[in-house]
Amino acid sequence: MAAPCAGRCAFFVEKKKRFCKMIVGKGKKFCGEHANMGEDNGRRIICPLDPKHTVSENKLDKHLKKCNSRDKDKPVYYVKDINAGSADGAQPQEQVSLCERSRTELQSLLDKLKKAIAGEPVLLTGESEDTVAVVSGLQCDVEESVLFHSVLQEELGNPKNGDSAHKHLMQQSSILGHLEELGLLGGGRCFVEFGAGRGKMSHWIHEALKTCEDLQLLLVERCSTRFKVDGKHQDAGVQFERLQVDIQHLDLSKVPLLTNKKLPLVGVGKHLCGAATDLALRCLLETPGPREETEPPPKRIKTSDSAAAPGPHVYSPDPGLAPDPGPVSGSVLGLVVALCCHHRCEWRHYVGQRFFQERGLGAEEFSAFCRMSSWATCGLRSTNQDEEHKAAEEMDTVRGFLSTCEREQVGRQCKRLIDSGRLHYLREKGFNGNLRQYVDAHITLENVLLTATPRPHHSNPAPIM
Repeated sequence: MAAPCAGRCAFFVEKKKRFCKMIVGKGKKFCGEHANMGEDNGRRIICPLDPKHTVSENKLDKHLKKCNSRDKDKPVYYVKDINAGSADGAQPQEQVSLCERSRTELQSLLDKLKKAIAGEPVLLTGESEDTVAVVSGLQCDVEESVLFHSVLQEELGNPKNGDSAHKHLMQQSSILGHLEELGLLGGGRCFVEFGAGRGKMSHWIHEALKTCEDLQLLLVERCSTRFKVDGKHQDAGVQFERLQVDIQHLDLSKVPLLTNKKLPLVGVGKHLCGAATDLALRCLLETPGPREETEPPPKRIKTSDSAAAPGPHVYSPDPGLAPDPGPVSGSVLGLVVALCCHHRCEWRHYVGQRFFQERGLGAEEFSAFCRMSSWATCGLRSTNQDEEHKAAEEMDTVRGFLSTCEREQVGRQCKRLIDSGRLHYLREKGFNGNLRQYVDAHITLENVLLTATPRPHHSNPAPIM
C-alpha cells in the first residue's frame, strides 16, 4: 500500500481505496475528521446540525457557532413553502414499492394507465352524486426538435472537451435554440435559471446576448456550488445574481434584483429533477402581484438569405430577425425547462393534481406511476448498491409479466402522463405549452423539453410585481 502524501491525512478511506487528501496541522498525522484514529484530541461525535461530518466533543459548543449547517438569518425572499402546493388532502402516504405489489395490483395499475392515456370515460365519485367524466386521449409520442445556436459553435469544436462536456454543450445549444425560436432570447428581461448548479446555462445566455441592454440573470440553486462561472461576468449593463435557496421557499416578488427594474421574466432550467419542475412552475406562475396585460413576443423569423444548414436547425442573432416588440414589465414571457427524474416527483408539489383527478386517479396511482416512469430510462442501472438491489427486486416482480420493451413503453407513458398534467396546468394559467425531444437519445435519455409562452391576448395571471 502506498504511503500518504506529505502533509496529508494518513487515514485510509476503504471505500475509495486511497488515503484521505485533507491537509493536516503541523506535527499531526490525521486531519480533524480522522483525529480520533490515533491522536488524543478527544472523542469525535456526529455534528447535531449535519450528520455528514463529525466534531470533537470537547469543541462542540465552539463548532456549533460556526458550522455551515447552522441556522442563519433568512433572506427577505425566503417564504417557507410558498411554492410547495397545498397540504390539504396531500398528506404523505405510505410508499409501496413495486416489488411489494401483487401481479393483480400491477395489472390494475396498468389498466388505469391505459385508460388515462386513451381518454376513456371515468366514473368520478363526488360528495353529492357520482358523475361520468369524458376526457381526451393523450399523445405519447413527442415531436423531435433538435436545435442549435451558433454561439456555442466554437466551443462544440474544442478538442479539449471530453464526451461528457460535449453532451452538455449539445443540450445547452438546443435549449438556446428553442429560446431563440420562441422569441424569448433577447434583452430587456431577466432570465431565471432554476437549479443553476455552476451556472453554465446562464453563461451561454449571456454570451448570446452580451451586446443587449437591460439584461439580468438570476441563478437559483439550493446547494453551495464550487467552480461557479457567474462570478466571471462583471459586464456593465448585465446583472448576475445567485440565490442560495430552495425553489420551494422562493418568493420572486421579494427579490431585490427583480423589484428594482421590474423586467419581465423567462424561466430556464437544464434538467430540473422531479418535483423541482413543479416547484419552479409555481414559483414563476403563482407569485402574488398585480395583473397586467401581456402578449408573447413574436417568433423571430430568419431572412431568406440565411438558409439553414443540414442537420440541426441553427438560430443566432441576425440583423434580419424581426425586431423585439419590447416586453411588458413584471410579467412572465415564457419558460424552457429540460425535464428529468419523474420518479422523484411528489404528489403535494405536483401541479397536475386536477388533471389526475379528472381521470379518476389520485396520490396512490401517482406514486406508483412515478416509480414505473424509471423503466423508461434506467432499467437495472443505478448509482449505489441499495438502489440496485431495490431495482433488481422490482424487476423480478415484473419480469415474465412485462417484456423489456413493454417496460420501457410503460415508463415512457408514465412520464408523458405526468408531463401532460403539467401542460394542463399551464393551459389553466393562460399559456401554450409543448413537449419536444430537444436532443438525440444518445446524448441523454432524459431528452424532453417543456416550453411555454402566454396565449395571445390573454391576461397573464403570473406577474411578479
